[in-house]
Amino acid sequence: MATAVFAAGCFWGVEAWFERINGVEQTRVGYSGGNVESPSYELVKTGKTGHAESVKVDFDPEKISYEALIDAFFECHNPTTRNRQGEDIGSQYRSIIFYTNERQLQAAQQKLIEWNQKGVFKTEIVTEIEAAGPFYDAEEYHQKYLQKNGTASCGIV
Repeated sequence: MATAVFAAGCFWGVEAWFERINGVEQTRVGYSGGNVESPSYELVKTGKTGHAESVKVDFDPEKISYEALIDAFFECHNPTTRNRQGEDIGSQYRSIIFYTNERQLQAAQQKLIEWNQKGVFKTEIVTEIEAAGPFYDAEEYHQKYLQKNGTASCGIV
């Protein structure tokens, strides 16, 4: 098993996106990249904690590569808008790849270049690449939110 952490706007839709991928064994939504220990949703949504709504993806690298997960990440949101996804505005909705080791860092950097060169997006990708710090699980009512509530989407492109 390996772990990847991504932030791409509203974590409900991002979690649902990754859950459909063969090789993804488990997902958790939460908060990462900030400076407040064990933040609550109420605090994170103010945009004052530095945290982004994030998804922790546990995957089987024999079934799916980290690089393929990065491709899925770029496919599930608009990585060209800073601190915004659809109607969700604020630093808590920024686009970030949180790497857990040197190999993930190199893969993320290469994929960022590759996706910019593809010309899929009209403007340059602004996705940040950051070392993974603590990941704080979001409250239980946020976990598998779209599955629990039957909502079809959450700003996924």
